[in-house]
Amino acid sequence: MEMKQDRLNARESRNDFHATPIVPPVDIVEDKDGITVRADLPGVSKETLSIGVDGDTLTLEGTVALEAAADLKSVYAEIRTPQYKRSFVLSRDLDTEQVSASLAHGVLTLRVPKREQAKPRRIEVKA
Repeated sequence: MEMKQDRLNARESRNDFHATPIVPPVDIVEDKDGITVRADLPGVSKETLSIGVDGDTLTLEGTVALEAAADLKSVYAEIRTPQYKRSFVLSRDLDTEQVSASLAHGVLTLRVPKREQAKPRRIEVKA
């Protein structure tokens, strides 16, 4: 058993053990004023969350902070630090300068308003 464990440890030290990012599930709802995006990011804190807009691409990234006891040393671990990542291409009708975000109980809520010229409006008919 010890020889097998040594081989596993040697193999692990050669491999890059960064976890493949998890694609978080999302709900996207559109109304007349914009869109609301809700993403499930359990374990992600505000400090380890990154939200960015580059052109028309919105990117969400977050890392779960796993705390280990200071006096314990891992002999073998299969658990990796979970990382979330998801990107969306946004419509040009959305105002990416006005994105707002909140994080509560592992759920990220983003609000992206529509540009004024993209909002529906009523046109009055004159006689």
